Parts: sequence; C-alpha cells; structure tokens
Amino acid sequence: MTPRIDPSWMAPLAEALACPSMAALDAFLAAEAAAGKAIFPPAADRFRALELTPLPRVKVLILGQDPYHGPGQAHGLAFSVQRGVKVPPSLINIYKELDADLGIAPPGHGHLEHWARAGVLLLNTVMTVESGKAASHRARGWERFTDAVIRAVAAKPEPVVFLLWGAHAQAKAGFVRTVEQGGAHLVLAAPHPSPLSAYKGWFGSRPFSRTNAFLASHGVAPVNWALPDA
Repeated sequence: MTPRIDPSWMAPLAEALACPSMAALDAFLAAEAAAGKAIFPPAADRFRALELTPLPRVKVLILGQDPYHGPGQAHGLAFSVQRGVKVPPSLINIYKELDADLGIAPPGHGHLEHWARAGVLLLNTVMTVESGKAASHRARGWERFTDAVIRAVAAKPEPVVFLLWGAHAQAKAGFVRTVEQGGAHLVLAAPHPSPLSAYKGWFGSRPFSRTNAFLASHGVAPVNWALPDA
C-alpha cells in the first residue's frame, strides 16, 4: 500500500506502512472490491487527513472511529461529509457546541476541510467501511496504522491538543504525555457528540475555546474554527 500522504508523514509511518498487517489489509480491501462491495471512502480519499494536514502543522487531533457508511458521505476526514450531503447528527451537535462555546454559527454544510488545512488532524482509527455496515472493517489492520499516526503526533515537541470524544477515542490517551506528566500536550476528554451521549457532558465541554486558550498560552496560534460557507 502506497498512500497519497504529505511527505512529512513518511518517515514516522514507514515501519507501520511496511508491516505485514498493512499488506494483509491491502489484500482484504482488494478482495472486497473484487467481490463488488462498495467501500467508503473511495480509495483516492482514504488518507485525505494525512494529505491535508502535514505532521509539522498538526496543533489539534480530533479522533473519530469509523468513516460514515452511507453513499457519498465519507471523504477521509473524521466527522466530515462532502458538500451537498446532509449534515450527520454528531456533526450537528459539534456545530451546536461550537456556537455555544465561541459564538460561531454553523455553516450550511458538513465539510471540515478548512479545519484540516488549519492544523486540525481529523483522524478515524479505522479508515474504511463497507457500505451500510458500521464497524465492518475493524480489526483488519487499520488500528495498528492509526496508532502509529497518534504516536507520531504525540512525539512532537510542540504543544498539541488531543480532543478525545467518547470511550473509544479516550482509550488512546495513554499515547499522550501531557503537560501535567512533564510533556507538551493537552488531552481534553468528553463524551461522544452523538445524540446518544451528547447530553451526558459533551454539551458544555467547551473544547474549542479551551483548545485555543491552551495553544495561545504556549505561543501557538489558535485555530480559526469558523467554517466558510463558500
């Protein structure tokens, strides 16, 4: 597997890309496609997060689980959908908290590429899914690769904020050495923004203002979270 990613990721991820589990994953995806199964996102978009956000520019990591499994939704960025696609419920709740936290009104779309280009790595721990079958590609090899991505970000000497929403994402907190632990980073954990858990502490968690306050206090330019409509 030779992904289309920014060159800054190649050295940190070389071992993960060359491991047998990635070859097995590649073979699995090829077999699924040959069997006529629809796989999301399309192959050209599977590594979009690592293409748009170079490692040196990462200042925030938002960790998702699986891509959306509906046609036309997933395009390689966690929580994001293509323009013209209905905004999913979890992203609606993210927008609600963004408005409550920073007074930023939601845009008329769910396309988060602006965040990715601003240094927000929108990473799913599993990077493909079969159409209509949530979690269908878990334990196929993606997790080892994306763990390597998280570790590469956690190894940065510059401050990074890790936004870990839900138990699945919070299980990766052990990869991160925070300021309190003598490291450089901040972990902000909260319930997942899905309708099933958003009212259990996601709303009111203020992840966006807290992220920017931490970055600014460490001499890093804050993120412009406003998403353009155009």
